[in-house]
Amino acid sequence: MNLFEIIIQSFQSIKENKLRTSLTILGIVVGIFSIIVIMTIITMLQTTINSGFSFLSKDSFEIMKYPPLNRNNSEDLRNRKDITLADFYELEGQLKQARYMGAALSRGGAVIKYGSIQTNPNIAVAGITEGFLNTANIKIDRGREIRSNDIQYASNICLIGPDVVDKLFPAIDPVGQYIKVDGRPMLVIGVLQKRPAIFGQTMDNYIIIPITTYYSMYGGKRSNVSITVTTYSDEDYEATIDAAIGYMRTIRKVPPGKDNDFAIMSNESLIGQINDITSGVKIGAIVVSVIALLAAGVGIMNIMLVSVTERTREIGIRKAVGANRWNILYQFLVEAITLCCAGGMIGIILGIGIGNLVGGFLNATSVIPYDWVVIGLSICVFVGVVFGTYPAYKAANLDPIEALRYE
Repeated sequence: MNLFEIIIQSFQSIKENKLRTSLTILGIVVGIFSIIVIMTIITMLQTTINSGFSFLSKDSFEIMKYPPLNRNNSEDLRNRKDITLADFYELEGQLKQARYMGAALSRGGAVIKYGSIQTNPNIAVAGITEGFLNTANIKIDRGREIRSNDIQYASNICLIGPDVVDKLFPAIDPVGQYIKVDGRPMLVIGVLQKRPAIFGQTMDNYIIIPITTYYSMYGGKRSNVSITVTTYSDEDYEATIDAAIGYMRTIRKVPPGKDNDFAIMSNESLIGQINDITSGVKIGAIVVSVIALLAAGVGIMNIMLVSVTERTREIGIRKAVGANRWNILYQFLVEAITLCCAGGMIGIILGIGIGNLVGGFLNATSVIPYDWVVIGLSICVFVGVVFGTYPAYKAANLDPIEALRYE
């Protein structure tokens, strides 16, 4: 028999025992489903986070008071001083490796009015320095950006996000119009480009004003700011970070041997921290799935051994008419692998479907984790080979005379 005939014979044998086959592959379905559904959801979340959190431009990093994903209540974090605007200007004067530098601080809950139209008190207001837009991957759709004289004279001007445009200016160009921001009249000098949403939540419901105007409106000149820095190239990136850390330690008078009282964040570091968080979930899913697959593999071995016993006379007849040991071994091994792959395919389809359904409730981007699909199918073949080898070997080594006498 050639390989094709062996495969056909294996499928026929499986079809003759539909209930037993279904129960056998159920364990494989559960094991592969456990892996694929978790990996699909995690991949969806990571894809959404990676696209939405890439708010720094290429070759940029941010200096901030606290680590972005580690707000524990340690004494070190509680006692950290704010990063002030004065710190920013001092660093800007020293860090010659930087191509662009900017500082910003923000607050939420602002009310914006244009004529008789008023927004809900949910608009974010950000006060920025001149170089911030170049470092933060924020683009102007139309109009002009904030300039140094706007900051010097605390001008009452603003840039508005697309959501604010939709609410206040559905039919006219907002550039050149006056709006009121928490009661203060401001000239709209530009409209910002739309940014990707994160988990279905818009990132465009905000306005930007000069940082000095922000201070005159809301006070708190020593409020904590974040500093963004863009380097000239990839080659300068690490050296610029090292230089910035050294200057910031000097500016903030951090004693030698003490840890930094500020944090450095880049897109890569933020995504890396998110991946570290999800890696524990991945490991847990893999452990559960491996246990389920081991149990399923033992079940397949038992079923195949029962099948060998039931088909002893058939094996004897086939050997009597010319089938050799390898023909028998291949047939039973292919049956075991087919059972595993059938369960694996069902588990993969269910895992991707349900994973995307669950991720859809979180407004995450739909994905198919192709790498884990390949891994899942490879695991199925491995389980089939490992747990199907002994029954196949036992069938191949049956004595044909004894097999023909079997009742």
